[in-house]
Amino acid sequence: QVQLVESGGGLVQTGGSMRLTCHVSGTSINNKVMAWYRQATGEQRRFVGNITPAGRPNLADDLKDRFAISRDNAKATIYLQMNNLRFSDTGLYFCNTVPIGQWGQGTQVTVSS
Repeated sequence: QVQLVESGGGLVQTGGSMRLTCHVSGTSINNKVMAWYRQATGEQRRFVGNITPAGRPNLADDLKDRFAISRDNAKATIYLQMNNLRFSDTGLYFCNTVPIGQWGQGTQVTVSS
């Protein structure tokens, strides 16, 4: 059974940084494109970015100047580094495979002043 466990969220001040982690179990991610999504309260889940098996990232245009995605295939883990955080970055962050499979619980990021 494939499981995705996101972690690293919490409360951060505007302008701060945070790194999220997604650990995958039950399958190898070596040959999988992996992606991050986020969902703000009352809004639809949106695409944050993805990363190819070889480590090439592709970030949403409005986030690429502040966010970065990386991966460690040996650890079956992907990361989302978020810098210069804004109120609008608040939300529940999820990772998933591409194409999308089972969703994890997500990790909450709250940006405040």
